[in-house]
Order: sequence, then structure tokens, then C-alpha cells
Amino acid sequence: MNVLSSAFGLEVTMSQASVEVARGDEVILTCNFKPKNQVNELIIVTWTGDADETSGDKVLFGNYYSNTHNVDIGPDYEGKIMIDFDSAAKTSKLTLKQVTLKESRKIRCYVQIPGDIDGRTSDTTSLLVQVAPSQPICKLVGTAEYGNNISLTCVSEEGSPIPTYKWERYDVKNVPKAFPSKTTEKDGVVSLVNVSVDTSGFYICLSTNKVGSAKCNMTLSVMPASMNLATIGIVAGCIAGATVLIIIIICCCRKRKQKSKKVPVVEYHDEPQIEYIDVGNTYNTEERTDKARSDDSGGDRDDLRDRFDDRKGSRDDLRDRDDLRDRYDDRKGSRDDLRDRYDDRKGSRDDLRDRYDDRKGSRDDLRDRYDDRKGSRDDLRDRYDDRKGSRDDLRDRYDDRRGSRDDLRDRYDDRRGSRDDLRDSVK
Repeated sequence: MNVLSSAFGLEVTMSQASVEVARGDEVILTCNFKPKNQVNELIIVTWTGDADETSGDKVLFGNYYSNTHNVDIGPDYEGKIMIDFDSAAKTSKLTLKQVTLKESRKIRCYVQIPGDIDGRTSDTTSLLVQVAPSQPICKLVGTAEYGNNISLTCVSEEGSPIPTYKWERYDVKNVPKAFPSKTTEKDGVVSLVNVSVDTSGFYICLSTNKVGSAKCNMTLSVMPASMNLATIGIVAGCIAGATVLIIIIICCCRKRKQKSKKVPVVEYHDEPQIEYIDVGNTYNTEERTDKARSDDSGGDRDDLRDRFDDRKGSRDDLRDRDDLRDRYDDRKGSRDDLRDRYDDRKGSRDDLRDRYDDRKGSRDDLRDRYDDRKGSRDDLRDRYDDRKGSRDDLRDRYDDRRGSRDDLRDRYDDRRGSRDDLRDSVK
């Protein structure tokens, strides 16, 4: 502790420049001051925490007033701290209970005395709250493919003092292996250049400070870049094949619909006129051409007769057409009859199926009844065996009683014999 002359004004000093304490423990910090005047009506001591690098916020612990001996505690530290003051020793003490990482910063003691503002009015001490490193998180930054540059990161969210990180490498057989020559490691980040299959392995990161240590691990598998292209090609091929298949199915469905829309058309064609010519009582048929008709137009009565015969033949032809139409109607009717017979047969098949299902159901009922009767027979057999067993028990009991009667008879004969012996002896 460095104490300067009070001739230059107020001097405030901390008993310790730095203090280390584990998280959750209690720590006491002492502030010494020398005023210019020995007697002062009012002295105000203020305890604060300077802004830290993480949050940038200051912390107010509390104030002490010597004239009223009152202590104002900061709203965040009610019941967590105590501020003591000794006017004779010119000291003030700050007691922190169950310290946390929030208090790990520079703690400042500031003394105010009216009329004594020259000199050093405040001093600080560095409070280091020690916390073991938390479980670090290992991550891969980049793509682990041949020829790429990747990084492995390792970070602990908690740790005071700030942890140091160290990476270790093991091969697939769990044997320690050195890093390649171009590998760099700084603040928990390992940079791997131009990775290959030899870079694959098991990596462990160790996070350490003076309080404790923790570690994380990860498996690195470096793969060739062609595998990704092959995967993309397979997916694209599957999509293309599925698209072609869908197009084929749609075309087939459309063709079937077009075929189903076509209706058969029945065409009727006029047959050529046929003449019947009487030649020697023999009837020959030949087609009558336009030239023959023109030659006959200038003929005599024979021609008229021929024309009459021709008209008669045309009438016969019309009758033949009517016959063909009747035969077509008959065939159409026979088709309808065949359809009706097919429907009747289909209905009879359904009836046979229903009868078969009914018979099958009746067979199942018979099987169930047979199983029930079989179960009742088993029950009767069990009851018969029970009765048979009870009869055997009665026979055993009868034999036991009969044996006891024989024993009584033997005993009676023995007593009777003993009486006869006594009589013989008396005589």
C-alpha cells in the first residue's frame, strides 16, 4: 500500500491491487483514506464497479453517509453486500456475498469530503471471479471436400480467466497424429488447407484455465466432390424418368377414351338389279346394264314382257331386302336375348355365391356347435373323473374302517383268550 502525505489533500488507496476469488465465495475489499483535516462533519464513501468489456455497464453497490451512518444499497444488491465504515481507522470495507461473473471487474472506492477535493479521491482493485470453463462447442466451418480449406472452431461460453484452447488429432485407429505443416491454430480455431482423405480423423479440443478444464470432440470425414455431382445426377434422372412415365400414362388414357367414343356404324349397300332370262326352260341370272336397257327400249312385245319380268324381279329384290332387314332384326333380337341370358346367368352365379356363403356360414355354425359339444364332453369327462376319484376315496375309507373292525375283533379275541387262561389258572 502506497500512502502519500496528506499535505496535498485527500488520498484514497485500496489495500490490494487485485483479488482472485472463486464463483460463489465471499470476498472483502478494504478502502483506506487520509483526509486533509482530521475532523470532518460529513464523509461520503461510494462503492461502484467500472464498466467491463462485455456489457459496458457500470455497477452501483452502495453509499455510506458518516453524519447519519446511513447506507444506501444498490437495487441489484439488496441483501447481497455490506458496507462498513471506521472513522477512527479511516477505512471502509465492502463485503460481497456469493460473487458472480458480474462482479468480475475493477471495483472502485470513491470518497467525498466537503472542502477536501484535492488529491486522489478514488482508487480501484481488480476483482477476478474464477469460473471453470463450460463445455466447449466444436463446429466445422466450410465443406469437407477434397482440395477445400476448412476450419474447426472451439468455444466455451463461460470461463474466468478466459480459457485457452488446444486441439488434438487422432486417426481412424485412435492413434495420435500430427497436424499438416500448413495448419494454423489460434484462439480455438484450427485452419486446415487443401484437405484430403488423410485429413479425416477424430479431433478433440481442450478448454483450460486455472480453475478447471473441459473438452469436446468431433469426427471429420473428407469426401470427394464428385459424390455430390453423382447424387445430383441420380436425383435428376429419377425426376426425368418419372416425368416420361407420367406422359406415357396420360397418352394411353387419352387413346382409350378416343376408342371408347367410336360407335360401330352399319352400312347398307344396294345390290345390283338381277334379271331372270328364260333360255330353254333354264333360268340364268345376269346383271342388266344400261346399254342392254337402251337396246330393249325399241323392242316389241317380248321386250314389254321382259320389262314386266324385270319389274317383277325388282319387286322380288325389294322383298329380299325386307327379308334381310327382318333377318337383321332377328339377329339383333337374338343378341338382346343372349344379353338377357348372360344377365340371368350372372344373377344365378350371384345366387350361387350367396348360397355358398350361407352354407359356409352354416358350416362355421356347425363347427362352433361341435366345439361347444366337444367342450361339454370334456366337462362331463372331468366330472366323471372327479366322481370316480370320490368313489375311490370312499372305497379307501371303507377298507380303512373294515381294517379297524378286524383289529377290534383281534383285540376282542385276545382279551377273550386271556380270560380263558385266567379261568384255567384258577382251576
